[in-house]
Amino acid sequence: MSRAFVFPGQGAQTIGMGKALAEAYPAARAVFDEVDAALGEKLSSLIWDGDIADLTLTANAQPALMATSLAALRALEAEGVAVTDAAFVAGHSLGEYSALAAAGALEIGDAARLLRIRGRAMQEAVPVGLGAMAALLGLDFATASEVADEAAQGEICQAANDNDPAQVVVSGHKGAVERAVEIAKARGAKRALMLPVSAPFHCALMQPAAEAMQAALADVTLRAPLVPLVANVRAEAVSDPDMIRALLVEQVTGSVRWRESVAWMAGQGVSEFWEIGAGKALSGMIKRIARESATRNFGTPEDVAAVNA
Repeated sequence: MSRAFVFPGQGAQTIGMGKALAEAYPAARAVFDEVDAALGEKLSSLIWDGDIADLTLTANAQPALMATSLAALRALEAEGVAVTDAAFVAGHSLGEYSALAAAGALEIGDAARLLRIRGRAMQEAVPVGLGAMAALLGLDFATASEVADEAAQGEICQAANDNDPAQVVVSGHKGAVERAVEIAKARGAKRALMLPVSAPFHCALMQPAAEAMQAALADVTLRAPLVPLVANVRAEAVSDPDMIRALLVEQVTGSVRWRESVAWMAGQGVSEFWEIGAGKALSGMIKRIARESATRNFGTPEDVAAVNA
């Protein structure tokens, strides 16, 4: 059975995530210690005992979710699982950094520092209140893209996340995104709703953040991953470090092609997807994209202990 390891993105964060893993597995605890040391602060205290509003801040949520995913992976390794048991790794937006750290392309400390920079840069790229994102449910990507184009009216409005066959997220100027919600409803969307996010991710308004990431990534060692990365903006496998570095920059303003990425992996023979880290959002999407595929979640000690059951 061919499998892929997939890593969640922003929105999966919860207070307490990863704490039980850290208590049950020394290798998982070591990941949080490594991230705390890399950032020069006790991010683990915020993750386990802090306030959800603080954890949800982009600059905190991004390294926190990566740390939780890598802690879960280290726990799986303690149970005899290796990343090379996967045919591919992939992650949703920031999860791409988790995937690269999991596959040995990035050091965990470097991934944490990059995600802190990425989170701050994405937050600061657009003044609060100027941008927005909305989920359009029940429209396919082509229709959602048409909606975004119609709503733009001289402003930015782009299809940012192609999550599954009936869930597309649009991003851009607040007025344009609000217009997209109304147009989508008129075009037959089951639901169209504004999302509680602090910035308009994965659209052209993020160009200042892309430039910040280009500078940050230039100073980081990036090795070829032990297993190929299915990149968000390509929806196919890449292993060349220079290509990956360029795609991580492109990803800041580009669409997350998750539906296509999962379909591509399924087309390569992947029949089982392991979601590693917080939440189960990706598994829900995968079930709607590759209906024949199996999914498993690994976010708790109980999940990990049952890996060989």
